Amino acid sequence: QVQLVESGGGTVQAGGSLRLSCTASGRTFSMYTMGWFRQAPGKEREFVAAITWSGGYVFYADSVKGRFTISRDNAKNTVYLQMNSLKPEDTAVYYCAADPTSSYRTARYNYWGQGTQVTVSS
Repeated sequence: QVQLVESGGGTVQAGGSLRLSCTASGRTFSMYTMGWFRQAPGKEREFVAAITWSGGYVFYADSVKGRFTISRDNAKNTVYLQMNSLKPEDTAVYYCAADPTSSYRTARYNYWGQGTQVTVSS
């Protein structure tokens, strides 16, 4: 069993930066591919980024490529999402997830955090 806790959300002006963290409990964290998703009001949850267990492969949605960076520190059981050049359309609740059951891009993961709000003002 893995429990995920996100932190680092907040309100920032357009063009600003935030770094989200997701800390996991459990000794098997380093075995899992980790993903970040987001959900804006009235919209479906969408893929943002993913990172394989070793950090050797990373994947991004086209909408965030070049602006967001996913990374992980397995010694700290933590995955990060560095978000730069934020836009108002990035406003959403951001969720981290562990252990995808199918493609890392689909919202089919075994474990989810509770989410953290990111608001980007224009």
